[in-house]
Formats: sequence, structure tokens, C-alpha cells
Amino acid sequence: MLTDFTPATADFGWYVQNDNVMGGRSEGDFEQTPGELIFAGSTNTRGGGFSSIRTRPVQLDLSKHDGIALRLKADGRRYTWQLQTDARWRGRRVSYWADFETPNGEWSTVNIPFTRFFPQFRGYKLDGPELDPAQITEMGLYIYDKKDGPFELRLTSIDSYSADTP
Repeated sequence: MLTDFTPATADFGWYVQNDNVMGGRSEGDFEQTPGELIFAGSTNTRGGGFSSIRTRPVQLDLSKHDGIALRLKADGRRYTWQLQTDARWRGRRVSYWADFETPNGEWSTVNIPFTRFFPQFRGYKLDGPELDPAQITEMGLYIYDKKDGPFELRLTSIDSYSADTP
């Protein structure tokens, strides 16, 4: 368990970054209560078209695991989980993204294998470097599905998982 948003688990120091950093008009924010983080707002594709929340710097070695597991309830839209390491491309930090679909209005656990994460820089898919799960320095949650309108995702836990765990 990485966090279940209670005082007994890690506080990752979440913060918001919306597309207004590049002239966009999307709005998003989060509310964290004991046991839940709610990420909500509205995307506007005239501009960047995204909203995100990210963690402050972390040091996670998840090399003995196969992916990230999210326990959530959302709105049926596509979201993106983001990881960062110290990897660089032309001297710039590389982000690793994996999209996932959400069922509308139902609690579910979404498993995102590390093999699904692809390297990207400012929205451009890169050929490499590959994700090293032993060197995770940041996590993030994005909505960047090229649709206008309201969104809401309720997150009750972030965990890592192994394929051989029953």
C-alpha cells in the first residue's frame, strides 16, 4: 500500500497543475479527506485541454512489483497515471504515461502494468528510455482525453501489485 489517504500512510503532498501554464482554460482541483482524494473540475480543449494533480518528490523502489493499482470511482472518462524517474531526454525530464478507462459511477480497482507506461515529453511520445520502476520520483493523475466538460474521480487507495499475488 502506497497510500489510502489516512494518517497511517504516506502523504505525498499533492498539488494541482492545469493547462493554464500553457494558456489553457481547464479547471481542476482536489480535496483530500481521511480515506479519500477527490479530483474534479472541467476540461476545455480550447487551449491545453488537461488538468492534473501531482505528488511532491518521492523516492519509490517498486522494482519487485508489476504495476500500480488504483481503487477508484469515476465518471466513465479516460484518465492518465503518470510516473517520473530521473530519466532524461535531451537533458529534459521524461514523464511516463499510461491511460486507463473508468467505469461510470462504479467502484473498481484499476491495475496499470509498468509495461503499459510509455515515455513522453510535453505530450510527445518518445522511443525511450524505458521506465525503471526502481527509480520513481513523482506520480500524477491527469485527465487529458480531448473532451470538454466536467470530470470527477474519487480515489481511495494507491498501491503497487505483483502478478503472482493472489
